[in-house]
Amino acid sequence: MLRNKIKGVVLVSLIGVVTLSSCSKVKRDPGLEYAPQMYRPIAYNPDQKNEAFADGKTAQKPVEGTIPQGFEVFHYPNTPEGYEAAGAELHSPLAKNEANFEEGKKLFLNMCSQCHGKTGMADGAVVAKAGFPAPPHYNSDALKNLPEGKMFFTITYGKGAMGSHASQLSKEERWKIIQYIQYLQKQ
Repeated sequence: MLRNKIKGVVLVSLIGVVTLSSCSKVKRDPGLEYAPQMYRPIAYNPDQKNEAFADGKTAQKPVEGTIPQGFEVFHYPNTPEGYEAAGAELHSPLAKNEANFEEGKKLFLNMCSQCHGKTGMADGAVVAKAGFPAPPHYNSDALKNLPEGKMFFTITYGKGAMGSHASQLSKEERWKIIQYIQYLQKQ
């Protein structure tokens, strides 16, 4: 009986010592860890050699057909045929309401007015002060009846001197800007 009590006291003491030894005054010290390399893996530089791959490179091309997380595929190629197809088939998925209009106005003033001007008359600061060629007026005959799919295509890929804005504006933001442009065209 006494032997079992001694074994129990030794076991409890041993557990207490192990538990207390894992404590530290340093708050950032994690104590004892099992397989710490799983918590803090060794990062490889993209340009360093790596025997894990057949070609010996760390930087690998993504598998063909994959889409990076957070990205969406735009199914119209950057060609004249893609431009025409987008104009015929692509339509805004957003409801035409006050909230989308106001957001589109804010986005337009921040992203587009530097070239296109605050009212779409091609009198933005880049044109007026820097002397760059003016973009077309939104109320010109060429743009007044432009389908929204072609507008979306142009914002996505760019056209003429205008570069692509797909990396700065989400798909939804582009549609909101188009709603505001359509409002300006009716003025």
